[in-house]
Amino acid sequence: MSTHFQEDEILGKAYDARLMRRLLRYVRPYRRAVTASIVLLLVAAAADLAGPYFVKVAIDRYIRIQDMSGVSVLSALYLGTLVVGAAVRYGQNYITQLVGQQVMYELRMEVFSHLQRLAVAFFARNPVGRLMTRITNDVDTLYEMVTSGVVTVFGDVFLLVGVVAAMVWLDWRLALLAFSVVPALVAMTLWFQARSRESYRAIRIRIARINADLNENIMGMSIVQLFNRERANAAQFDDLNRDHLTANLQAIRSFALFYPFVGFLGAVATALLIWYGGGRVVQQAVTLGVLVAFIQYTERFFRPIQDLAEKYNILQAAMASSERIFRVLDEPVTVQDPPDPVPLPRVRGQIEFQSVWFAYPATEPAGGGGRRGEPGEHRGATARGEPPPPEGTDGWVLRGVSFAIRPGESVAFVGHTGAGKTSIINLITRFYDPQRGQVLVDGVDIRHYAQRELRRHIGLVLQDVFLFSGTVASNIRLGNKEITDDEIRRAAEFVNANRFIEALPGGYATGVVERGATLSSGQRQLIAFARAVSHNPEILLVLDEATSSVDTETELLIQEALRKVLRGRTSIIIAHRLSTIQNVDRILVLHKGRIVEEGTHRELLARGGIYTKLYQLQYRDQEVRLPPAPAAEGASRDNGIRG
Repeated sequence: MSTHFQEDEILGKAYDARLMRRLLRYVRPYRRAVTASIVLLLVAAAADLAGPYFVKVAIDRYIRIQDMSGVSVLSALYLGTLVVGAAVRYGQNYITQLVGQQVMYELRMEVFSHLQRLAVAFFARNPVGRLMTRITNDVDTLYEMVTSGVVTVFGDVFLLVGVVAAMVWLDWRLALLAFSVVPALVAMTLWFQARSRESYRAIRIRIARINADLNENIMGMSIVQLFNRERANAAQFDDLNRDHLTANLQAIRSFALFYPFVGFLGAVATALLIWYGGGRVVQQAVTLGVLVAFIQYTERFFRPIQDLAEKYNILQAAMASSERIFRVLDEPVTVQDPPDPVPLPRVRGQIEFQSVWFAYPATEPAGGGGRRGEPGEHRGATARGEPPPPEGTDGWVLRGVSFAIRPGESVAFVGHTGAGKTSIINLITRFYDPQRGQVLVDGVDIRHYAQRELRRHIGLVLQDVFLFSGTVASNIRLGNKEITDDEIRRAAEFVNANRFIEALPGGYATGVVERGATLSSGQRQLIAFARAVSHNPEILLVLDEATSSVDTETELLIQEALRKVLRGRTSIIIAHRLSTIQNVDRILVLHKGRIVEEGTHRELLARGGIYTKLYQLQYRDQEVRLPPAPAAEGASRDNGIRG
């Protein structure tokens, strides 16, 4: 079994006291409502128990002597028990559903809030579909336990005990006869529980496979169609879907056997009562009213047994779901704010790395530029005199990196794929913390700042732009109500995005679908630039391959915007396209996690090192000429967008 589905195979015990105590913590604030619900259930069970007794009294005391007034009174009492039972069940169901909805709301909010505090590393190793299942399906399962499991069990048990007590009290011989089918009932119930447990496990695994396959196919539909994979993928999905159908049919067969068999045993018990009890009525050893009451009590005896067997499945599913939910809630927050964070109202924009060593946790993607460990890397590191990588990682990505960026300076990082460029961005934004060394902003280790305050000053434009469902304006504003509509328009004009936005049917109010699928990659990139400019980051603007997926015309628009946006602003640019970084103040060349070259574009070309080779690889079909030195530009950071 693939590790992707291992977590969905968790079944857990039918009852786990440790998990139940944690679950009851969410119910405890509503203990009065739960207590009221249990009381109403007991009243409903008492009403069920009273009905057959009223029938017995009516037959033995009044019908036998043809006393219609007494029959009328008992009929009214019997009808009253039905009305009371229906009324209290309505109240109990309403209260229980209300409590269940509140518990589900609070649990979902707790899981979502915890997810927002977890480090990026957690999401790199946990599929989105799995996390969505925790907040949706697993929470729904716990809701079913609260509303149909924990509370209603009290009513079923009370009714079952009451029926047994009433039958023994009325006539222990008839009670023993009715209970003669119990061994077969217990054996069938145990069989059903075992089969339903296996069926539940099989269905959970197969629905996980279907979700994973659907996610891959829908997200990669363009590739599916381009390579004519429709039939092959349909056949693969058909196998998964048929496997899921087979698992459900097995569960249906178990239910189809169990419930009719329980009904059959109830009919057998009734037949035995009519045969033996009828003879005793004829012999006048038992009254007719007792026999009729026994038949009704026998029907009520099997109903809670059926319910309890079904509650077993609900409880088992809830234990498994709670185990998965609590795994998420117990996930430690590895990147935390300090107890007393250093305030960061405004910054100058000085960035410094001091002997930074960094390695990504194992089994997770390194994200863009992160380099994964290679076989024998730990031994090689020891041989080179490097400190051994931390346990649970795939080897060093950055090795003793040190550099300093002055306020207002623009610096570019270049290097081969896997050299560690994106890792520098991940550390500055504090998506990860280095294992050794320090990352400083304005001379203070960023671990001493609150994450929210630090990131408030960072504008990040990535290669894969993420747009939310909404409008173009809402994606630029991104929830910051302080940014006005005029500021949004000026930001778009500043980065040359206004041309295509104003050409859209609704302009800035044009709807954006999920991930901006109706916009081109260049248009999404320009919106991301407008987003960064409108938020006016005070310390730096970080660009990660921001122009690598746009056409030449759009790239020229972005280049023009870059010259204005970067002016006087501490900036870091990461790009494979060396044409985008020729005018930066300084270029740092990374190779295997180390800074091996540093200088301007002209200086590095003249040096003839790794940078020159990278430049020649990109422009090998063109004559390599040293570009003229860029003209000096002003040092003002004010872009005219805010204030």
